[in-house]
Amino acid sequence: MTELLSPAGDLARLKVAFAYGADAVYIGGKFLSMRAKAKNFSHEDMEEGIRYAHALGKKVYVAVNICAHNSDFETLDEYLLWLDHIKADAVIISDLGVYTRAKAILQNTEIHISTQANITNYAAAAFWQDLGAKRVVLARELSLTEIAEIHKKNPSLELEAFVHGAMCMAYSGRCLISNYLNARDANRGECSQPCRFSYSLVEEKSGESFPIQQEERGTFILNSKDLNMVAHIPALQTAGISSLKIEGRMKTEYYIGAVTKTYRNALDDYAYDPALYTANIPNYLSQLQKIGSRGYTTGFFHNKMTAADHDYKGENQVTSQDFLAIVESYENGYASIEQRNKFQAGDKIEILRATGDNFSQTVEKIYNENGEELKTAPHPKQKLKLKTDQPITKYDMIRKI
Repeated sequence: MTELLSPAGDLARLKVAFAYGADAVYIGGKFLSMRAKAKNFSHEDMEEGIRYAHALGKKVYVAVNICAHNSDFETLDEYLLWLDHIKADAVIISDLGVYTRAKAILQNTEIHISTQANITNYAAAAFWQDLGAKRVVLARELSLTEIAEIHKKNPSLELEAFVHGAMCMAYSGRCLISNYLNARDANRGECSQPCRFSYSLVEEKSGESFPIQQEERGTFILNSKDLNMVAHIPALQTAGISSLKIEGRMKTEYYIGAVTKTYRNALDDYAYDPALYTANIPNYLSQLQKIGSRGYTTGFFHNKMTAADHDYKGENQVTSQDFLAIVESYENGYASIEQRNKFQAGDKIEILRATGDNFSQTVEKIYNENGEELKTAPHPKQKLKLKTDQPITKYDMIRKI
């Protein structure tokens, strides 16, 4: 069975990912993780998250995947011992030095090799398997044909691949621009995302800057489109990929829930009836268009990417305000919600259900915690009550139509 692996930047997002159908999540602690800017997990939250996952029969993988420097080893052994003690299902590692310590210390926890290790061939995959790795996360620069050959040569090795989300312009994410421009090391989890900046042409002698017009907001020559492989589930499985990975530990619970649900539905439909999956591809794509993106590409899976495949040219959908609220509970026809963006009575909304079909309705009345009727809900994180046309459950979400 193909695993659906979702990101979780904190405990709340972990619970959302599982509610929307993830089989496993990958998370990071407060250090040694490639997403230092994410909220990440305290020791207490990580323990709770792992207990929560295991009670559901789900798994938690912990990223320890930075390119480590000497100072990172000062507390590494203690951290690995603790992860083993709390029964993390796997650690994700890219550094050989970190791997040697993990191999010596971990008794119950699997070792997965990060995409940062740049595994682009079957010999490299075999090398890591011989060292004891259970799974490798393949480099994003591989085609399906190359992945199939890696699987054929290493049939007992689990292969994981990113199938959705942001793409890094650097080879296997090994970027030095952030460190150079902002003294923030991308390979130690502190990327400032300079590939998203707008660039211009500078005349050498005068130092004068000239705009290069790509689109009305500027020029983004290093910015890549987002990956989207929901329409290619059969090909991914045929190639031997056993875990489909969604990028986004810094994304919102809305993004995680909506993307996870779409891929969950696609995987389940294909397992039930391939013809049903094929018929529903337009719907999967439509659902993913409702989520903010930089435009979509299939990356390197089908060919070596051309500039047209890769370059972002203003396709971004401005949907950051579309996520209105998350449901905390439901009783007697009213949902208790936590607001995220402004909405008001009379607005058309859609209920994104964690399970089951979504539905649309008009906002009739909004009440605050004291039962007072409101015409509008302008304050983020405000606790509200909202009448819904159908019963809904905790972790369902409300978005604009």
